Amino acid sequence: MKYKTFNNDNTMPQLGLGVFRVENDDTAKNAVKHAIESGYRSIDAALVYGNEEMVGRGIQEGIEAAGITREDLFITSKLWLDDFGRDNVAKGYETSLKNLGLDYLDLYLIHWPGTDNDLMIDTWKGMEDLYNAGKVKNIGVSNFNVEHLETLKAHSEIQPVINQVEFHPYFTQEPLRNYLKEEGIQMESWSPLMNAEILSDQTVNDIANEIDKSPAQVVIRWNIDNGVITIPKSVTPSRIEENLDVFDFSLTPEQMDKISSLNQNKRIGPNPAEFNG
Repeated sequence: MKYKTFNNDNTMPQLGLGVFRVENDDTAKNAVKHAIESGYRSIDAALVYGNEEMVGRGIQEGIEAAGITREDLFITSKLWLDDFGRDNVAKGYETSLKNLGLDYLDLYLIHWPGTDNDLMIDTWKGMEDLYNAGKVKNIGVSNFNVEHLETLKAHSEIQPVINQVEFHPYFTQEPLRNYLKEEGIQMESWSPLMNAEILSDQTVNDIANEIDKSPAQVVIRWNIDNGVITIPKSVTPSRIEENLDVFDFSLTPEQMDKISSLNQNKRIGPNPAEFNG
């Protein structure tokens, strides 16, 4: 497993399991448990996914099955817009902790910036309060564009360690990536496989055939070779294992360029500048 270092010198696994759109039942529990048994050490959750309870059970069962400790894992969750405002952040955080059955999170993110910059700034101050109190190891943001980050920078004491955003070969986000690199903020991709849409791309399949890897492994490796942290989602045991099996090869500069050239500035999720829940 590769790790990325944050601007506060803490580290995070570069590959984890996402659980968006996974039912709050044994499906979520078993996927998380199997991921941990298979070697995953990062799980990405969120309050609004509605499955933190069973994700939490999967974490506990995974810890026992893998013979590891809670400290070996890196668990993320996210603050939803309903809990915006400095005085509400702690409540949202405690709700996720209770749901997950955990004493702390390794990373807590503002899930979306919303459309009210003053409220966003006030909410970030609540995130800073959590961090300064030692209740969470790292704080960051999700779905923030450059303008959001510049606004935050002008009104905050603590810089986000990470920005989790939509990123895949059809939406390569070059300006945002360059900005994050300059600012020392890690970039993390959600839905890197585009809900499987990218797996039918001919260029991706040609490269997969060239190197005897699956299309999913090629796209995940493209994320890793770009220095991006990524959290592909799957509930299928074989695919969970396959998605992790990407550390025994690299893509050539030519292959990387071919995949990057697929960019269409095509989103599959909302535009952060307009989304307000």
